[in-house]
Amino acid sequence: MSSGTPLSRLTAALEATVLGQPHVIADLVTAFLARGHVLLEGVPGVAKTLTARSMASALGLAFTRVQFTPDLMPSDILGTNVFHPADNAFRLMRGPVFTEVLVADEINRTPPKTQAALLEAMEERQVTIDGVTHPLPPPFFVVATQNPLELEGTYPLPEAQLDRFLMRVRVGYPEAVSEMAMLRGFHQREGKPATVDRVLEATVLEELQLRAARVTCDESILSYVVTLIRQTRAHPRIRLGASPRSAQAVLAAAKARAALKGTDFVTPDDVKDVVPSVLNHRLLLKAEAEVEGVTADEVLKQTLEQVQVPR
Repeated sequence: MSSGTPLSRLTAALEATVLGQPHVIADLVTAFLARGHVLLEGVPGVAKTLTARSMASALGLAFTRVQFTPDLMPSDILGTNVFHPADNAFRLMRGPVFTEVLVADEINRTPPKTQAALLEAMEERQVTIDGVTHPLPPPFFVVATQNPLELEGTYPLPEAQLDRFLMRVRVGYPEAVSEMAMLRGFHQREGKPATVDRVLEATVLEELQLRAARVTCDESILSYVVTLIRQTRAHPRIRLGASPRSAQAVLAAAKARAALKGTDFVTPDDVKDVVPSVLNHRLLLKAEAEVEGVTADEVLKQTLEQVQVPR
């Protein structure tokens, strides 16, 4: 990919702000190109929120950050109709979901009832309040963060909510060189937070998404994706494998990854690149596998090794 393309400028701007997390940035941009949503998972302090905010700023889109807490109500996200005595009528007070980029911070710290308020918004890009449907401004992009479920005070996201995310991206600790650069930057900024400037015009974003959707895909790639999906259902450690919708998610993400690389056709490597983040939250392990410490990531690695790659 040449250095002057819009996607290269976007990636470079994010990598200059979010240090030591190139795979996170690649998945984040891939999900946006595929018109999907992203769940960033990691322990506190690994720049999950910074990554989400930087993405919104670089895209030049209006964004809203919501801190999810145990007392957050659905109406706090969607909005509510408020009666105005002067007009003798109800008016909609729009909630923070009416934005272009929604940063849902620590989404698993709020109860399932409030988590469910985002289901319609994320799937259909609209919300229904008191029986009236309101469209959300495109492109509606949700970047949620969550801490590992082992930490206290969290509520596991139900399968229906997890399925709304195209990707669940693991955010780990950076390498020593990147961590040193972070500390050096923090010192040079005199403690001020890192920022990223807008690098893309709004008119370019839809064109980039359309280009990703139109990436060529050979019949052998389609067969490869279907075989991978069906193999997860046959794995002895899996209680519930990937669904047909998961196959569509893998294909959409692979096409977006190809577009990010600057190619106009999908390769098996594009599929391999996106499978872990697209499927790691869509598989349910058997109880004995969980007791033994087996993870979905390990199952997916085995699956990728077992399925023959098309030429």
